Formats: sequence, structure tokens, C-alpha cells
Amino acid sequence: MKVTLESPEATLSLGAHLAETWVPGVVLLFDGDLGAGKTTCVQGLAQALGIVGIVTSPTFTLIEQYTGGHWPLFHIDLYRLTPAEVPPLGLEEIWDEMAIVAIEWAERLLFLPEDYLRIALAWQEPRTATLSAHGKSAVQMLTALEQAYRPI
Repeated sequence: MKVTLESPEATLSLGAHLAETWVPGVVLLFDGDLGAGKTTCVQGLAQALGIVGIVTSPTFTLIEQYTGGHWPLFHIDLYRLTPAEVPPLGLEEIWDEMAIVAIEWAERLLFLPEDYLRIALAWQEPRTATLSAHGKSAVQMLTALEQAYRPI
């Protein structure tokens, strides 16, 4: 599925739709260059969950956990890491939590969760998000997202 993101508000809206259609067990994997909108999308997701406070990219802390919303949110940023540095983080334990897990720079993962939605953001005009599902629950989630958007 491909969605055009005409503005930062459209990227926030995509994040809100991800929160509204999330299926437990589905990990959200974000790919895209610097400035493509990965963190903006996660901010929209957090807002839709009812998480209060500022959500920024955890580039230096690597993992931020937000509570107080409809679901807990783990926001993970792998930008500073090489693929070999990722396994010690124990991400598979996090994505087994009953929480939304959003991972920026997901291409650095050496192994993937069973169910995931890959969100590839492109900053070239027009900005777009290409979403693909892997696993039964992720397909269910993508089907719900397709109902919210008219694909390009």
C-alpha cells in the first residue's frame, strides 16, 4: 500500500491510523532517510494513543518507553548502531510485550519479528509511505489501514 504524505500533518495522521488499527503482536518497522518523517509518524501514533508529553527520536538513548496511553509504546532508534550492535539490546523481548513497538532504522535488524508492518518513508516530492505486511496479524492490520486510505 502506498500513501501520499502532502504535509507533516498527513504524516502525523498516518501515525494516528497506525495506532487505531494496531493489532497486538505487530511490530512497526520504519525505514527512510534522515528527515523522511519516521519520528513524526511515531509522534502521531503517540498522540493517538493518548500519550502526553514530548516524543522525540531516541537517537542517543536508543529506547524510550511511553506509558499512560491506550497501549504502552516502545520507541526504538537504531541509527547509531551497526547491525552487529543490535542483538545485545534484546529487542525480541520487547516485541513480545503487550505494547506497540516502533523501530526506526529497522534495516539494521539482523532478524525480524514474526509479525511486522514495514513503513518505508520517502522524502522526495511527493513524500510517500509504502507499507507492507509480513505475518498473519500484520496482514490484518494492513487490511484495516487500506480501508482508511485510498492507495495511489
